[in-house]
Amino acid sequence: MTLAAQVGPGASDVLKAIRSRRSIRAFLPDPIPQATITRLLETAARAPSGSNIQPWQVIVVTGAPLRRLGEELVRRFLAGEEGEAEYAYYPRQWREPYLARRRKVGWALYGSLGIARGQNDRMAAQHARNFRFFDAPVGMFFTLDRDMEKGSWLDLGMFVQNVMIAARGLGLDTCPQAAFCPYHRVISEQLSIPADRQVILGMALGRAAPMAPENMFETEREPVEGFARFIGDAH
Repeated sequence: MTLAAQVGPGASDVLKAIRSRRSIRAFLPDPIPQATITRLLETAARAPSGSNIQPWQVIVVTGAPLRRLGEELVRRFLAGEEGEAEYAYYPRQWREPYLARRRKVGWALYGSLGIARGQNDRMAAQHARNFRFFDAPVGMFFTLDRDMEKGSWLDLGMFVQNVMIAARGLGLDTCPQAAFCPYHRVISEQLSIPADRQVILGMALGRAAPMAPENMFETEREPVEGFARFIGDAH
C-alpha cells in the first residue's frame, strides 16, 4: 500500500507541495489577487498553536508601499548601515556540520549567478535583493506580541510553514527571509507596526521566474538516518 493510500485522498498533492517548496530568489512581476492571498492565509491559519491562542500577526505589503520600503532598506544596506537584530537567528558560534551546510548553500547560490569568491560588491548587491523581496509582487512580515514566550515562536513557525505549503498548493512560490530582522525599526515605522509587536521575519510571495539561474539549483537534505532514531517495533 502506498503512503498516499494509507493517509487518504489528496495526500499525494500534500506531499508534492511539501517536496516542491523551495526558497525562490527571483520572481515574476505578475500581481497576486488579494482574494488569493486571503485564501492562502485562511488555509495557513489551520496551523496548531498552544491552547489555540493563534499568536501570529501578518502584514501584507504590495504596490507602492512595497517599493518604497525596499528602496529605503537597500539604500541603508548599501550605505553600510547594518542595523541591529533583536534576536540571534543563527548560532553565536558556528560548528560542524552546520558551518559546512551553510557554506555549501551560500556558494551554490553565488555559483549559480557566476559570483566568485572575493567579489564582495556583487555579493552585497545580491544580498540587497532580499530587501526588494527578490522583485516579488507581495511581501509579508510576520510579527508576535513581545510578551509571547518560546512556545508562541514554535506556533509561528508552524504557521509560516503552512503559508509556504499553501502557497505551493495555489501555484505560488515563497522565500522566508530573516535578512529583514536588523532593520525592524525602519520596517515598523514605515508600516505602522505597534511597538508592542516584534518583527520576526519577512517573506516574498509570487510566482518564480522560471529561467532565473538562482532558482535552478536545489539544496540537499540530510537522509532520515542522519537525523532520526527509531526506538521500538516500527515496520
